[in-house]
Amino acid sequence: MPRRKTKNRPREGIYERPRSPYWWAVYPNGQGGSTRRSTGVPVADDPEGLKAAALRAGWMAEKHVERTGEDATFDDLMLLYLEQVTPTKRAPERDQWSAKALFPVFTGRQLTEIGAADVRAYINNRRAAGIAPGTINKEVGLMSAATNWAKRELEWEISNPWAARRQTEPAGRDRWLTREEAARLQEAAQTQHRMERYPWLDDFIRLGLNTGMRPGEMLWLEWRRVDLEGAVITFEASGTKTGQKNGKPGKVPLNQEAQKVILARSRFKETHCQGSPWVFCRKDGSRIESIKKGFAACVADAGLVNVHPHDLRRTFGSWLVQAGVGIERVSGLLRHGDVAITARVYAHLRPDDLASAAAVLDRQKPDRKPERTVLYLHTDLHTNANGGLAGKKKPAVAG
Repeated sequence: MPRRKTKNRPREGIYERPRSPYWWAVYPNGQGGSTRRSTGVPVADDPEGLKAAALRAGWMAEKHVERTGEDATFDDLMLLYLEQVTPTKRAPERDQWSAKALFPVFTGRQLTEIGAADVRAYINNRRAAGIAPGTINKEVGLMSAATNWAKRELEWEISNPWAARRQTEPAGRDRWLTREEAARLQEAAQTQHRMERYPWLDDFIRLGLNTGMRPGEMLWLEWRRVDLEGAVITFEASGTKTGQKNGKPGKVPLNQEAQKVILARSRFKETHCQGSPWVFCRKDGSRIESIKKGFAACVADAGLVNVHPHDLRRTFGSWLVQAGVGIERVSGLLRHGDVAITARVYAHLRPDDLASAAAVLDRQKPDRKPERTVLYLHTDLHTNANGGLAGKKKPAVAG
């Protein structure tokens, strides 16, 4: 019996095939035709098709499919970029979320067909749908970066209509906790119910408040980078994933409260997961990937609003500035790349600094009055006995 043909099979990309539980892929074979094959990735395990798309991109790269950009599609560019560049980024999931938004609009279209008008229309439609400017910037930024990468690395002769289209974003968050709010948050994390369900959450909150580490830095913190005797956490300049934003080497000093947290995590490790490399881990030793759900529950229990995990870091910096620590030192503790970043976020918390700076002029009064300078003009000039000019002096200008 002849095999029934599948209708409307795509010529590019991945697709679902009737009576098959797997994603199927089709891609150019470099000889004017196409190759179709099963990815072996179950649709149920990869509902968005991201794993299958990455696998297809790998097959295309292995075959060295030659493209000049003239016949390349949006799918070709996105899949290659997501496969070869995105995994090297600190937060690869951001590219995946942006790609998910872009795919329905541009899938199947050739890059040469996508112009400035199409990009403007995309941005306007996203804004009309209520999407935040920051999210739109990430989506447009992904396409601009991918296009530049293809021009540079693949030598594709294509234009970049996505460049220089950044939307104006609202001012950043300015949320930090007062001492009383922080105490309420910690009390909520220390209740029996929360400790049973999220035994690491109280330590996470205390460490964030006392070190200013980013949430990702704490969740990726390994024991080998903790020096309890020296009371310091070290960040290495390496390509390994550490949760750092800038990937630069640095040190985080541990005050007494932070040291207590590290000791508590050490006792947890000795009791439950001795072989785990992670400071924040579950009883089976696996790394805790997210604390958002437990943190949000504690925020609600504490009666707080608009508090996110990153606000612990912002609270650390705010408390330091309010205590009189200089902006330069705060910048060093937060490991900002530029002190201007620290000043922009935290300087307003010390409005009295401006008044005290201006008051310095009030204290700079002279110890004694300056000597008066008197200038004399000669009047009634006449010839003296020696033949020279002489005359009476009288003061002309006093200063």
